[in-house]
Amino acid sequence: MSDDPEIEKIKQRKLEEMLRQQSQPKVEPGIIDLDESNFDSIVSAENPTLVDFWAEWCGPCKMMHPVFESLAKKYPKIKFARVNVDSNQNISMRFAVQSIPTFIMFKSGQVVDKMMGAVGAPGIHMICKKYSQ
Repeated sequence: MSDDPEIEKIKQRKLEEMLRQQSQPKVEPGIIDLDESNFDSIVSAENPTLVDFWAEWCGPCKMMHPVFESLAKKYPKIKFARVNVDSNQNISMRFAVQSIPTFIMFKSGQVVDKMMGAVGAPGIHMICKKYSQ
């Protein structure tokens, strides 16, 4: 333990900061979770938004998560977002999502492209490359 009160203040502040960070939920960088409250405002942006329709129980969806996350970092001009179909059935029905994973590219609120299934990195890369110019 230090006798210097300034060092003790710094240590205390650092400890409080670390505890605050631990209590905050972990958010994946760059990937937005969509629901009824934010869906329309996010996909209506002029920049393209790639939305992953997925479910917790879906094996192929879980397999695609790391691919989706890594490509989100490679395409800064495209917003990456997710819709959990179980908790957002109205959105899923609105866009006729009947199988998952389904990836839909939106631009200015309009569907401009759609892919179904575990398309892997090549599939996501292809759709992103097409709309990132």
